[in-house]
Amino acid sequence: QVQVVESGGGLVQPGGSLRLSCAASGSIFHVSGMHWYRQAPGKERELVASIRSDGGTNYADSVKGRFVISGDNAKNTMYLQMDSLKSEDTAVYFCNVDLITGWGSNESMWGQGTQVLVSS
Repeated sequence: QVQVVESGGGLVQPGGSLRLSCAASGSIFHVSGMHWYRQAPGKERELVASIRSDGGTNYADSVKGRFVISGDNAKNTMYLQMDSLKSEDTAVYFCNVDLITGWGSNESMWGQGTQVLVSS
């Protein structure tokens, strides 16, 4: 069994910072990519940032220069450092992990989400 768990959300004032964490655990053979998505009320889920197993990263235009994604392959863990937060960053943030399980199946696993609220 494989689990994906996010943490680190909360309430922050505009201009502030938060750091989200995501950890995948269980019977994992290989993680090929990890992604952060977010979904604001009344909006579709959108891709925020991705990191590949080779360290390559991608960002949505709306967060470039403000968010930094990083990962620890040995721990199957990913982080999202969010700086200069804006009210429009308010959303539930979801971790998504592309992996191969210990029994050889390709899976795309989702965490339960963590709420980020940017408000004064």
